[in-house]
Parts: sequence; C-alpha cells; structure tokens
Amino acid sequence: MAGWPMQGALAASPGLKDYGRAPEFAGIEKWLNSGPLTLQGLAGKVVLVDFWTYTCINCIRTLPHVVRWYETYKDQGFVVVGVHSPEFAYERSTRNVQDAIERFNIRYPVAQDNGFTTWKAYNNQYWPAFYLVDAKGQVMRQHFGEGEYAEMEAAIQALLARKAAG
Repeated sequence: MAGWPMQGALAASPGLKDYGRAPEFAGIEKWLNSGPLTLQGLAGKVVLVDFWTYTCINCIRTLPHVVRWYETYKDQGFVVVGVHSPEFAYERSTRNVQDAIERFNIRYPVAQDNGFTTWKAYNNQYWPAFYLVDAKGQVMRQHFGEGEYAEMEAAIQALLARKAAG
C-alpha cells in the first residue's frame, strides 16, 4: 500500500514512469562545452540525456527542441547532456563533432562516446534517444525518435516542479 501515493503522483504527471536508476556516464573520450560530468555530480538537477549523432536527420530535427528546452530551463536546475555516439567512422572526429556543436548552436555539455560505453550502459538502440532523469537520479521518461515534443517539455516541467517542491 505504501506505493499507492507515489503511483498516483506518477499517474498524474505527464508520461512519467520510474524506469530505474540512470546509468553513470562511462567511457567518454572527450567532453565538449564542459569539463567531465557525472550523474552523481548532477544530483539535485533534472537531466535530459540525449543520444545523438550529427549526421542523423532525425537527430538534426530534434536539436532545435533540445536547444530550446536547455535555454528555457537551465536556470531552474535543468541540464542537457548530449551523448554523441557515432554511426560512421568520420563521426568519431572531435573536430567534426565540435563543428556540429557550433553549427547547431549547442551550448550544453556533449560527451563523445566513441566506444559506445554509455550507449551500452543505457541499453540504447536508437538515434535520437532521450532519457529524462529526475533530481534523485531515476530515469522517469524515455522517448526514441522524433516527436512528442510537447509531452517531453511537460515532463521536464513536472520534474522541475517536483524538484522545487522538495
């Protein structure tokens, strides 16, 4: 019975479900736009982990939304970590990834996961893939591919409100 209030709270939140503890970032070759980050170090913040690669058309189409969410909510305790996992050999180049970051106006941290270590830790299979992590480190929403932008933003807002309420 102790689970009922939490289940009710989750049911009332937009698309939130507890998927378990978010895996830590691992095997990152290079951090761009920031120094090295850990989820433990980001505790207390709402984190969107975005698996992407710069030549994926679906990723390119999602980036304006991700950039906007970051710019809108970063001062409220929201962080985006873009995990760049290359599909092709030339996408392993840090210079190419940096050029893409500049081209797409990405200001949030990007982890270069050339060895797919973080990708595998999340059991990820898609570009783009989104894992929304609450302030306690739990994955509370997953989305693969394009779309559901309003739903993801509502989930971000709900987790930020929950964080603010303590």
